[in-house]
Amino acid sequence: MVKPGLTVLQVIPELDAGGAERTTIEIAEAVVNSGGRALVASQGGRMAADLSAVGGELIELPMKSKSPTTLWKNRAALIELIDREGVNVVHARSRAPAWSALWAARATNTPFVTTYHGAYGGKSAPKKLYNSVMARGDIVIANSNYTADHIRRVHRTPAHRLVTIPRGVDERKFNPDGIDPIKAQALRQDLIQGREFLFILPGRLTEWKGQRLLIEALGHLPPTAKDQISVALVGDAQGRTAYVENLNQAIRQSGLDAFVNISGHYNDMPTLYAASDLVLAPSTRPEAFGRVAIEAQAMGKPVIASNHGGQRETVVDGETGWLIEPGNAGDLADKIMRFLTISEHERNKLGQGARHAVLARYTTALLQQQTLDVYERVLASSSTGKSL
Repeated sequence: MVKPGLTVLQVIPELDAGGAERTTIEIAEAVVNSGGRALVASQGGRMAADLSAVGGELIELPMKSKSPTTLWKNRAALIELIDREGVNVVHARSRAPAWSALWAARATNTPFVTTYHGAYGGKSAPKKLYNSVMARGDIVIANSNYTADHIRRVHRTPAHRLVTIPRGVDERKFNPDGIDPIKAQALRQDLIQGREFLFILPGRLTEWKGQRLLIEALGHLPPTAKDQISVALVGDAQGRTAYVENLNQAIRQSGLDAFVNISGHYNDMPTLYAASDLVLAPSTRPEAFGRVAIEAQAMGKPVIASNHGGQRETVVDGETGWLIEPGNAGDLADKIMRFLTISEHERNKLGQGARHAVLARYTTALLQQQTLDVYERVLASSSTGKSL
């Protein structure tokens, strides 16, 4: 545990919705609870209130901009902030603001940490240079073994500077025993439409999250299976109106509109998971980690996820859910049928195994403690003048 009095500045484009944003708030909470100050430089967003609730302080700056002029202005603003507030550690979580943060940290001789939240693409020299900032931390945190492998392969980051800290699920919030059963049942009745099982696919409404793949897979099911299930695609369109229109059209053309619905954004995810029977995460592109899989399992729900990226680390095939061949609608349909044909006892056993596995390895408490340990390590190195 770091000593009280630590001031940490995290930088992230915005505090809207997503795993990186949620982790930012969780680390702010850990810093405050350890007796420190948690500053976040960001453009703000719907999660700004969550940051305030845990005692964090928002510094509003145009951190989402990729303009070279704005990046340089942000550098100056961060230098002034670091000096004024006595910042001890700068922690960057996204590429554009990371450049401003790196320049400011180096100018003020402040320890610099990065969290690599995704396996960024790009083969051109300019793109590789732009991405490389996330591997320039005194310590680089990878959010999964998949991401760590990418960092080693692309950036040749030495082992002593690379730490893998998986994202965590808040076991206080994602706890089946803490859910209002009346609220969960009401939500279930609203979504299940009189059928036997409720399936949900939570995630941004974007092509690679697998909504189209699921629609294709549902078309492979026999009529008796379709009659048993109701499916909710839960997520924010984030301006992707054409994609949502295409999804609705695909649902209608496939004759699935009687039991497949796009439900929009939903804030109370624990209650949504509690209301469901099966959670789907069939991403067609590798998830760097995949928070949906651990949240659902923490709530005791089996998951069907694609067998690539971070999800292959968090879903144990046949024990906490099932893994499918990425992009394979037939395999997804087969796994859905597997769920429908096993007994209630077997479904409960999967759910119990899922919760046990997540609580052993993927909790917010572990994420917070391991990140504070990283701060302590860079501070110790800075005080002795030794390089990491």
